[in-house]
Amino acid sequence: MKTSPQNRHRVLIADDQQDIRESLRLLLKNEGFETHPAASPTDVLAALEAREFDAVLMDLNYTRDTTSGQEGLDLLARIQSLDSSLPVIVMTAWSSIELAVEAMRLGARDFLQKPWENARLLSILRTQIDLRQALRRANRLEAENRLLSAEGPTLIAESAAMRPVLDLLSRIGPSDANVLITGEHGTGKEVVARTLHALSARSSRPMVTVNAGGLSSGIFESELFGHVKGAFTDARADRIGRFEIADAGTLFLDEIANVPLNLQAKLLRVLETGEFERVGSSNSRRVNVRVLAATNVDVHAEVAAGRFREDLLFRLNTIEIRLPALRERQGDIELLATHFLGIYAERYRKKISGFDAGALQSFREHPWPGNVRELDHAIERAVLLSPGPMIRSADLGLRFSSSPGSLRLEEMSLDEVEKHLIQRMLAKHGGNVSKAADALGLSRSALYRRLEKFNLE
Repeated sequence: MKTSPQNRHRVLIADDQQDIRESLRLLLKNEGFETHPAASPTDVLAALEAREFDAVLMDLNYTRDTTSGQEGLDLLARIQSLDSSLPVIVMTAWSSIELAVEAMRLGARDFLQKPWENARLLSILRTQIDLRQALRRANRLEAENRLLSAEGPTLIAESAAMRPVLDLLSRIGPSDANVLITGEHGTGKEVVARTLHALSARSSRPMVTVNAGGLSSGIFESELFGHVKGAFTDARADRIGRFEIADAGTLFLDEIANVPLNLQAKLLRVLETGEFERVGSSNSRRVNVRVLAATNVDVHAEVAAGRFREDLLFRLNTIEIRLPALRERQGDIELLATHFLGIYAERYRKKISGFDAGALQSFREHPWPGNVRELDHAIERAVLLSPGPMIRSADLGLRFSSSPGSLRLEEMSLDEVEKHLIQRMLAKHGGNVSKAADALGLSRSALYRRLEKFNLE
């Protein structure tokens, strides 16, 4: 069966004899393959650097040595170092069992003796290409299962403060526009990203989530773009990056403003061109990804301060959605609390029907510095601790209410005091982690560790 024109496989033909290259070109062209000729090991490596191939048919003997096959074996080893998944079928007129064994040991997928049988050559070529595609599909599925985030909670919003957000979601969700989602920690930026993905034509494809600001410079490129075997000390196999996993789908880059300035250019290039290279390879790959980004930082102020590239911001915020803090959407608090109650009551098999008057009053008085995420944790805790059919104020554990006399430091542990101060600083600075860290005398990374410790992140 011939390869269809819209899905033509590309084969690199490497041989120092023109008549051999031409014979293979005509054979493969008639079978629907696209071919590229190479007359020397230098030509082979240049072609592999310039574009991606589905297979390589290569001679083992070139001008340096026409009988031993060593020049071809050296080339084979170089090809494997560039892309160990690329099928290489070796050919030679000076065949021997020892040479065949050595070629297979170095990574060749099969061995042909000249003159070849056309039917066998085509069968080997198709089999190896099919195997590579199956391996890629398996790797992609494995990576998706490992890296795709779990489904987030439903977007629940009826307050006036959320109406502009809902309007924007309905209008831009079906598009492929890049969106920047801003707001304090815990306001539900990932939920909004998942809603945008679900409304788009890409909803059947994966949405991949990555904390871009949490990637150190040493692993940034590898995580986002992948790497090839041997690219660095621990690169024991090829790895697919997040952009490839998200191909034809959506990539959600959380904490985008925390990406170090020296790494922002690498991100900008793939956003501008859709092209990137895996670490350790100069073979360009192309992806079609919708990028959604989020930050709790005033990214425009970061641009003004020289800490964030303006051209990268332009690529990210075709549309900008600002999420209001939970204290700005009082009308949604009880709705969200009821939603979380249903989830945790079922999870922990508790028969709890609602909230008493004291709990509802606590909802109204609490400043919610941790926003929706803090409410989520408070309801889970209350479900676990509640002895009766109704959640009480005491079950919620909201000790830092804004009501007079509610805060008694002498009754608090050191951890509770530290948590309280962090919450107050976050509330004071509108959820801006950098400003809160400065006010507390902490580095931003140290504050992030405490946010995680106290379930405030």
